[in-house]
Amino acid sequence: MERRLAAILATDVVGYSRLMEQNDAETFERVRAHHKELFEPVIERHHGRIFKLMGDGVLAEFASVVNAVECAVTLQRGMAERNAGLADGRRIDIRIGVNLGDVIVEGDDVHGDGVIIAARLQALAEAGGVVVSGTVFDQLQGKLGEPLDFVGEQQVRNIARPVRVYRVLLDESVAKSAPPLPDKPSIAVLSFENLSRDPEQEYFADGIVEEIITALSRFHGLFVIARNS
Repeated sequence: MERRLAAILATDVVGYSRLMEQNDAETFERVRAHHKELFEPVIERHHGRIFKLMGDGVLAEFASVVNAVECAVTLQRGMAERNAGLADGRRIDIRIGVNLGDVIVEGDDVHGDGVIIAARLQALAEAGGVVVSGTVFDQLQGKLGEPLDFVGEQQVRNIARPVRVYRVLLDESVAKSAPPLPDKPSIAVLSFENLSRDPEQEYFADGIVEEIITALSRFHGLFVIARNS
């Protein structure tokens, strides 16, 4: 038995009992297909490890918070593609929670508050959504393409302290379209790096870059890209 800090991803199927009641054999096979064809390869690609399958639920461990949340986003987008064109009664929607915490590792299994909080978080997510704890949010600053919205402090079952909860805004992420390509050769001048220990040389390095950009812009046959683009 050992302890370590880990990012835990927890998923479950929304309305699983209702789906099983309608057609248990078909629901079981479809969920198993999602696990085999989507969950397992995506989690492995993001350097995660599934340590528990619970019917409709999956628990996975990651060494990196960024990998865990990017994996969650990829899973939800993958499920959206697989659900495209299906009637509401046949859709299989999932909720995902991600937590960073101290866990107890025993063989291939993982236990502890870190796992419990992840499981409680996924229950707070909406269908097709991803929620993360405050400990995850603190490590994500500037490292995730999607924005996050603070839901508030939530009291979750069997955990004494409240948990800060954030929602990943999957549908509100801004897709930056590429600018149109110019019909002439393009050139970009990157910033020069000051390798000396003299901070005054920073101005000299910036001045060289500006002079080169200004000189190149005089050639009308070139499209000069700004260094901060």
